[in-house]
Amino acid sequence: FLVLVFYLVMVYSGYTGYPFPTAPPVDPFAKIRVDDCGKTKGCFRYGKPGCNAETCDYFLSYRRIGADVEFELSADTDGWVAVGFSSDKKMGGDDVMACVHDDNGRVRIQHFYNVGQWAKEIQRNPARDEEGVFENNRVTCRFKRPVYVPREETIVDLHLSWYYLFAWGPAIQGSITRHDIDSPPVSERVVSIYKYEDIFMPSAAYQTFSSPFCLLLIVALTFYLLMGTP
Repeated sequence: FLVLVFYLVMVYSGYTGYPFPTAPPVDPFAKIRVDDCGKTKGCFRYGKPGCNAETCDYFLSYRRIGADVEFELSADTDGWVAVGFSSDKKMGGDDVMACVHDDNGRVRIQHFYNVGQWAKEIQRNPARDEEGVFENNRVTCRFKRPVYVPREETIVDLHLSWYYLFAWGPAIQGSITRHDIDSPPVSERVVSIYKYEDIFMPSAAYQTFSSPFCLLLIVALTFYLLMGTP
């Protein structure tokens, strides 16, 4: 009887049941700030002169946060974007962090080790505080990994300087495939996480017109046109 009375009171008072807790709102991916490049973080830009994190063919930034290094990556692709840490400028024996766009629309951060010319996924993943997004046909991500790690072949200590290998390409069902260009860009010298620089590397289309020979040819043609022919 008491249960019935309680039920009637709840119905007539307009109570419809215990409220379910609502999920916290998901913060949108914060855009990568390029005005901090060379100041509070180091950056590499590959593509058209003056490009930024949303227009470069490839973009990477790094900065120290306590015992971690925060990386931001972005590339003009619908598949994956990655950075490799290498003792030389060649692919092979490299610690690689990749942001992969899967078939469900998510961007996952994965850890790989380059064995010769192919990448083997490593289950031990040093990444944390991971976030990523696929928008405007670009894969963009942000994650942290510790500066110091126990000695292991597949994970390097970032307090040491390494050549950075930059790559991006398509993915099939969330699995990475060969990178987009035959010779992906590489940092000209080893990179230290304790030194922040803003380094621009022109893509192949702009390298052609910036070579000394082409500049000399342009000057010669301009002079010829101005002088006219006899």
